[in-house]
Amino acid sequence: MLALLLFLFPLAYSPGPGNLFFAANGARFGLPATLPASAGYHVATWLVTLAIGLGFSAALERSPHLFSIIKWAGSAYVLYLAWKFFRAGAIRSKGEARPAGFRDGVILLALNPKAYVIIALMFSQFLTAETEHRLAAILLITTVFTLNNLVAFTAWTAAGDRIARQFQDEAHAHGMNMVLGAILAAVAVWMLLA
Repeated sequence: MLALLLFLFPLAYSPGPGNLFFAANGARFGLPATLPASAGYHVATWLVTLAIGLGFSAALERSPHLFSIIKWAGSAYVLYLAWKFFRAGAIRSKGEARPAGFRDGVILLALNPKAYVIIALMFSQFLTAETEHRLAAILLITTVFTLNNLVAFTAWTAAGDRIARQFQDEAHAHGMNMVLGAILAAVAVWMLLA
């Protein structure tokens, strides 16, 4: 378990598509408003991780183009989210902007190729043909991975929320929205090139 947590720590807490998405949403809407998206992301994380642990990675190996499709779709979706930030107004305005919801969290995970790579790598390191009680091991690894990500994303969201308190007026909010949109756009490009 300690080896698994040490393996996951730099992957979960370093900047990545999920962390930056939640930091940006925390900055824009606050920590409580991100909870539905976080729930969606982490329910999807648990299900996808379980599927990969049970053999979904074999399907990706047989169909390498599936990974490319996910990569392009994921990048396009994050670019769409960046566009929403570019068009947003003040942080607490009652304009068109709304926090990401459960469905957005599910889509973000489903279209995040980095997550698939990390999950497949994790199982290749911590699950072998000799593993006893294979299903129990898969369930444990899946749950630890998901909970570790939840803690990391919540920390990033809280940091974004805290930073945003300094940008409550329209002039400051516009600048921050441009920065957050640029960060998400960069994440989309990174996802595409990774």
